[in-house]
Amino acid sequence: MWMRLAAIAAFALVPRVYAQEPVPAVPLTLDAAIARVALDHPDLRLVDAQRPVLEARRDAAALRPPMEVGVALENLLGSGDARGVQGAEATVSLSGVLERGGKLDARRLLAQAGIDALAPQRATARLDLLAEAARRYLDVARAQSALDIAMSDIEQRRRAVNAARQRLQAGASPESVLFTAQAMLAQAELDRDRATQEAASARLSLAALWGARQASFTAVTGNALQLPALRSFDVLADELQRAPELAELLGEQRIREAQLQLARTASKPDWNWQAGVRNNRADSATSMVAGFSIPLGSARRAAPEIREAEANLALLPYERQARQQQLYATLAEAHGRYAGARLEVERMNRDVLPQLQKAERAAERAWRAGAASYMEWAQLQAMRIEARQRQLDSAIAAHTALIEIQRLTGQSMLAEDATVAVENAR
Repeated sequence: MWMRLAAIAAFALVPRVYAQEPVPAVPLTLDAAIARVALDHPDLRLVDAQRPVLEARRDAAALRPPMEVGVALENLLGSGDARGVQGAEATVSLSGVLERGGKLDARRLLAQAGIDALAPQRATARLDLLAEAARRYLDVARAQSALDIAMSDIEQRRRAVNAARQRLQAGASPESVLFTAQAMLAQAELDRDRATQEAASARLSLAALWGARQASFTAVTGNALQLPALRSFDVLADELQRAPELAELLGEQRIREAQLQLARTASKPDWNWQAGVRNNRADSATSMVAGFSIPLGSARRAAPEIREAEANLALLPYERQARQQQLYATLAEAHGRYAGARLEVERMNRDVLPQLQKAERAAERAWRAGAASYMEWAQLQAMRIEARQRQLDSAIAAHTALIEIQRLTGQSMLAEDATVAVENAR
């Protein structure tokens, strides 16, 4: 079955060979589908493409304030002794800013926190995309199973049509029975055509995840009615603590802490300094000049920004608690839906379908023998098909719940053998 669990790290380690080799016209496995999505989907490339941007910001944040070279001319083009350039004074100076309060380290910390936050963001994006690929893969499997049910229905309806024609020719049943059997056969063929169309649409939707315009595979592997046993709810609830969505909040906490530290550094004013050489043309004297300035009121101006940063940081525990409760509730719902749907699949397979099959065969023998009406046999045929469809719907609901559980807890749907193969290809 395609829902085996393995390490999520394998999702990122797909060899480039998938982009070069043609896709064989054989049943597609979930591992192969995920590998193609991991290789070609732009959402993953978008997350990775953000790193150079953040690294450039980090490099810019590590730069100190630039020093400036200045030239000042005084007593130029005046009158009297300052006529022309005779009394001109020229000053060449070098000025800069002396940062105080750890502003440089705070900028570096904030920029690095943004880079570190990419890892959980990438993990969440991969899980969401992986779950979407699994859901579309499941749509193909459901359509295939529905097609199998329709083909089985057609087979038994054709058998009924042949039997009705023989009895009509023998004068044992009216012509209306044959017409009814033919109408039910036409309905079964309609179900087959609809399932065929749904399967084609589902394959195209799955192939679109890796950018294909046509589905080059004709079927997918796996049996939708096979459902693995699920671990206890308490064990899965404990794994929520390591969920990528909560890890994103941890990265957000580092960013807000860095923002608070940077805001606090603004309360200590920077010193502006200046030093240079002045030359007086009138007496050819040269002298040194120097000076500095300190802005006033820096602490008062920085206070609102500090309060805002503190308030944003104080919000995180509540955001984390709210997110945990939401994840817990979603996990509880998905776990319950999986358990209920799995129970229904098993009971239908063990108790309902075998009995309906026996009843349908007994009704066929009775009708052929003239001991039962055709409608009794036809009704049992319909009940059996409806039961199989109900079982399939329950199995699909169970797999959908399982995909959600794996997404919430950060588990992968890659098989273990696929994980090993990917690791060996590195």
